[in-house]
Amino acid sequence: MLLSFSLACTTACTNKLALQASTAKKDVRAVLEEQSICWSRGDLECYMQGYWKSDSLLFIGSRGLTYGWQHTLDNYKRGYPDASAMGQLSFNIKEMRQLSPETMLVVGKWRLNRKVAAGDLEGHFSVIFRKFSDGWRIIADHSS
Repeated sequence: MLLSFSLACTTACTNKLALQASTAKKDVRAVLEEQSICWSRGDLECYMQGYWKSDSLLFIGSRGLTYGWQHTLDNYKRGYPDASAMGQLSFNIKEMRQLSPETMLVVGKWRLNRKVAAGDLEGHFSVIFRKFSDGWRIIADHSS
């Protein structure tokens, strides 16, 4: 009897975890999709809603480490001063790994299609999402 209960619990628990992971991946993809939409219409403040609004946000880019939501936004504004410089953003997600019920690692490629003389840009990224009471937010971003 105990073995039967244990197997039933194992199956039920596995199914519940798989459903939670599937939902988490769907929710994280939705955040990235919203970021893509916001960026592509030239709205950096909207784009930044996908990030943890904290001084502890970590962004790693070609210029090194940046700490904080506001500093990250300021860097984006300097690097992309208008909608034409920003272009159209798309993500190609290569891998998603749920590290815990509250954290997700996402690895992929980003691409900016731009009409400016500087041309298109692309690179890779790895971001760590954390689930907060108001949804999933990026707490660390390494983009190159």
